[in-house]
Amino acid sequence: MQYLNKINSPKDIKQLFTQELEGLSEEMRTAILNRVSHLGGHVGPNLGMVEAIIALHYVFESPKDKIVFDVSHQCYAHKLLTGRKEAFLDPSKFYEYSGYTNPAESEHDFFVVGHTSTSVSLACGLAKARDLKKEKHNVIAVIGDGSLSGGEALEGFSNAAVLGSNMIIVVNDNEMSIAENHGGLYNNLRLLRETNGEAECNMFKALGFEYRYVAKGNDIEELIKTFKEVKDISRPIVVHIHTLKGKGYAFAEENKEQWHWNLPFDIKSGQNTLKFDGESYGDITAEYLISKVEKDKDVVVLMAGTPGAVGLYPERRAKLGENYIDVGIAEEHAVAMSSALAKGGCKPVYLVMSSFSQRTYDQLSQDLAINNNPAVILVFNGGISGMDATHLGCFDLPMMSNIPNLVCLSPTSKEEYLKMLDWGIEQKEYPVVIRVPRDVISDNQPQPKAEEFLNRYEVANKGSKVAVLGLGNFFKLGQETVKLLAKEGISATLINPRFYNKLDEETLASLKENHQLVVTLEDCVLDGGWGEKIARFYGNSDVKVLCYGAKKEFVDRVPVEELYKRYRLKPEMIVEDILKIIK
Repeated sequence: MQYLNKINSPKDIKQLFTQELEGLSEEMRTAILNRVSHLGGHVGPNLGMVEAIIALHYVFESPKDKIVFDVSHQCYAHKLLTGRKEAFLDPSKFYEYSGYTNPAESEHDFFVVGHTSTSVSLACGLAKARDLKKEKHNVIAVIGDGSLSGGEALEGFSNAAVLGSNMIIVVNDNEMSIAENHGGLYNNLRLLRETNGEAECNMFKALGFEYRYVAKGNDIEELIKTFKEVKDISRPIVVHIHTLKGKGYAFAEENKEQWHWNLPFDIKSGQNTLKFDGESYGDITAEYLISKVEKDKDVVVLMAGTPGAVGLYPERRAKLGENYIDVGIAEEHAVAMSSALAKGGCKPVYLVMSSFSQRTYDQLSQDLAINNNPAVILVFNGGISGMDATHLGCFDLPMMSNIPNLVCLSPTSKEEYLKMLDWGIEQKEYPVVIRVPRDVISDNQPQPKAEEFLNRYEVANKGSKVAVLGLGNFFKLGQETVKLLAKEGISATLINPRFYNKLDEETLASLKENHQLVVTLEDCVLDGGWGEKIARFYGNSDVKVLCYGAKKEFVDRVPVEELYKRYRLKPEMIVEDILKIIK
C-alpha cells in the first residue's frame, strides 16, 4: 500500500499528483475487497465510487465542508480516507467499524444512515442551519443506487432546489439500482447520459437546479476539475456523474445485481465462502408465487427494489412476467398500490424486509387498513438479530399489530406459513400481514381451517400451573422451555398463538382456572408489542404474566446470542425466572 499507508486524513491526499491519486484508487479497491471478502458487504456501489470520493476529499475541506451519504452504499472509500483504513486492512479491526456512516467513528460522518433516499433531506437541514448561523461552507449530498426512486429523495430535491444558497447534490448514476432500474425518472437519466447531459428534457433543471454532467465519472482528473468549478457555489446545483458499478473487479462489473451486496467470498474465484444449505423462505415463497401466478393471473407480486433479498432472482422474475412489479425503492407507494390492486380485483402480494416496512406506517394505516382492502404483505427478516442499528427487524410487530383492521399472522412452520399465505391471497375480507418465519421448520402436521388460525390459539400441549405462549419464531423457544419445566416436575401448557393483532380471549380466560403464571415469548421489541396485550388482559386477575422479548433500544452489530442472554431469552433463564415465582 504505497499510497494508502500514508493517508490518515483527507488533507493527506491533497499533496498527491493525479497519477498518484490513480494509484491510490487501485489500492483503495484492494482494501475494499479485502474487507468485503471476509465480512460481506456492499461491493459494487463502493467500488464504483472510489474516484468520486477521492475527488470530493481532494477538492472540499471535510469536515468543515459537510458530505452526506445516502444509504452509505458509497461510503467505504470515504472511510478509508478519514482515518479508518484499519477497518479494511487489519482483520482484527474489521468488526470495530460499521459498514455505514457513523458520527461515533469520525468527525467526517454526520449521520447514522442505513436506509435510502435521505441524503438530500439531511443536507437541506445542514445547509439551512449553516445559513441561519451565517456560516460559510459547502454542503454536499451524495445519492445513487436507486435512491432517487424513494419518495423522500424527491421531497428533498423539491426543497433543495429553492434553498437559494450553496447545495451540491452528486447524483451517482451507475445505470443500476440495487437490481435493474424501475420508474420513469430513470428514463430521463438515460436520456441525459445519451446526450452527454445536453437533452432539453432535464428533470433537475425542471426543478430549478443548475446542472453539470460528468460522462467519465471514474476519471479523477475530470471529477476534480468539475468539483473545483462548483465549490463555494451560491445556489443549488446537481452534478450528475456516470460511474461503473463494480469497477475494478470483473465479477462485480459483469453481474451488477448479485454483487451489489454479497456474502463473504473468495476474491480470485468470486465464489461465496459462506454458504447456507437447505431451504430458505425466500426460495419457498418465490416458487410458491410462481406456481400461483401460473394458475391465477389475478395474483400480482410486488417488490420495492430489493428482490434478491427475498429470493426473487432474475430468472424467477422472468417467470412471473407482467405479474411482477418492482416499484423501485418506494415502499410507501408499494403499499398504496397493493391496496388499489386489491380494490381493482387483483390479488396483490407485497414482499418487504422488516426494517424497510417502517417507512410505510401511514400507507398501512390510511391507504390499506382504513379501506380494508385484501392485500397480503409478507414481512421478511423480522426478529431480534445481530444486524447493524439501521437494519433491525424487531420493530415491525408492534407497529403493525396496533393498526386497526390488519390481520397479523405469525406462523411457526413451513406448512403453517403456506396455509396462511394461500388463505391470505384467496380471502376477500381483510388486509393480511404475515411475519415470515426465520428458520425453515417442517412439522408435517394437519393445518387448521382459516377460521381457526384467525381467531383461536393452538394449544399444542395442555398442562397446568404454567402456560407458555411462543409466538412465531419463538414457538421453538417455548417448546424448549416446556421440556425443561417438565424436568422440574411441571407439566406446562404450550400455546402457538398464530396471530398477534388481537387476543384469543376465550383461550386466555380458560387458563385462569388452573394456571398461576403465563409466559409470553415474542421475537421483537416488548414495548407496545403482543405480550403487553396479554399482560393487560390478566391485569385484574390473580394470574401473573412474564413477558420476554427485546428491550427498546438500538443495538449495533451485537451477536444474537449475546442479545438472547441480555434479554434472558434462553430456556434455562426463563425456567429460572418461572421457578422463582411459582415456588
